[in-house]
Amino acid sequence: MTTIKLQNTRTRKKEVFEPIDAQNVRMYVCGPTVYDRAHLGNARPVVVFDVLFRLLRSEYGADKVTYARNFTDVDDKINARAAERGRPISDITAETTQWFLDDMGALGALEPTHMPRATAYISEMIAMIEDLIARGHAYSDGAGHALFSVKSYEEYGKLSGRSVDDMIAGARVEVADNKRDPMDFVLWKPSNDDQPGWDSPWGRGRPGWHIECSAMARDLLGASFDIHGGGNDLMFPHHENEIAQSCCANPDGEFANVWLHNEMLQVEGKKMSKSLGNFFTVKDLLDQGNPGEVIRFVFMQTHYRKPMDWTEEKAKQAEATLRKWRALTAGIEPAASAAAAVMDALADDLNTAGAVAELHKLASAGDAAGLLASAQMMGLLGAEMGAWADGPSVDLTPFADLFFAARQTAMETKDFGEVDRLKSTFVEAGLEVRMSKTGVELVPGPGFDPSKLEALT
Repeated sequence: MTTIKLQNTRTRKKEVFEPIDAQNVRMYVCGPTVYDRAHLGNARPVVVFDVLFRLLRSEYGADKVTYARNFTDVDDKINARAAERGRPISDITAETTQWFLDDMGALGALEPTHMPRATAYISEMIAMIEDLIARGHAYSDGAGHALFSVKSYEEYGKLSGRSVDDMIAGARVEVADNKRDPMDFVLWKPSNDDQPGWDSPWGRGRPGWHIECSAMARDLLGASFDIHGGGNDLMFPHHENEIAQSCCANPDGEFANVWLHNEMLQVEGKKMSKSLGNFFTVKDLLDQGNPGEVIRFVFMQTHYRKPMDWTEEKAKQAEATLRKWRALTAGIEPAASAAAAVMDALADDLNTAGAVAELHKLASAGDAAGLLASAQMMGLLGAEMGAWADGPSVDLTPFADLFFAARQTAMETKDFGEVDRLKSTFVEAGLEVRMSKTGVELVPGPGFDPSKLEALT
């Protein structure tokens, strides 16, 4: 069995992973708030923890790993979107939830074992809040709010490594008259007639954001479970608050033993932003002709704890590599198991970049069976992901030879008119022209249209 080591955010150490129960390895990952299409940054933790899910299933057995990822379907952003579009909130959440599942499925992500919706766990949230109040860790302001008392939990701030004073200074903390302390956070808040609401001991209202994950994780995974994951933007305040309320409500539990956080995503070296014009949803990239498998492969080439930069050049290179690997493994049965070097890389704190390097070595060595088994373990080269690479079957060798001959003639005559004409035709058809001293390679890109080459035959 491969020894898995993971960088635990809470201890700041790379630790050997030892599950609480090897017969039921449990992982919780914070999911999306469903009011719009998932952007490219939303997809990174999905792919990261999908790879971990696959690794755990490979090591412990597919039926011995439980993975929960939630949907936040009660939120002020959802309310605003529903009002903006004049549609029922339930319609908005149902539609955007399916969008998310479709888009992540296109990236080859397996569906988690459980995908709980916050609105299905309101009673569990109310029960947890009541328990926190009874234990002296929360209080009601008498006006429809229930709030968690941060000072009642001495370990607050250990995950992010910051003191409460630092967190107050470095964050936008709402200072309200109903708070006993500026850091106290909302567990329950009142709803007006236009907002979704449920009856509670504090009046008609709806849950705060943080309580939902604690309630759902406890119900599905227990008071103590193995791994909690998410983007590092959630470390404070969301994950700090989850730990505080969960540990206070379950003093005999540990909540999550291991915390994993992925770094953020950039586009062409800059933070993704609508104002910069580099904001993409996953659907945008798919509609632009970027195959889901290619997007997934680009993600895997950067370690999850490092910032990832999405570029068009990386996407082109990833597509070319996957085409070559699919050609190499066509008609081949995969090996009985993934290559040991690939598994060792993944087991070393989910080093997907190292695993990809090992895939390149397998391809270079001509080990098609080992390449296929290893890539499929990582969610690549599966038959269900390969339709994009099938495309029209066109032998591009004659066109490459034609271009090479024209280039040789042009070098002698100094007339590059024919070379330019051919290259323009190839580019318009969706081919990338790669030239070297010894030959020409024509690489189909997204939207390759062979009909545009007919004029050359």
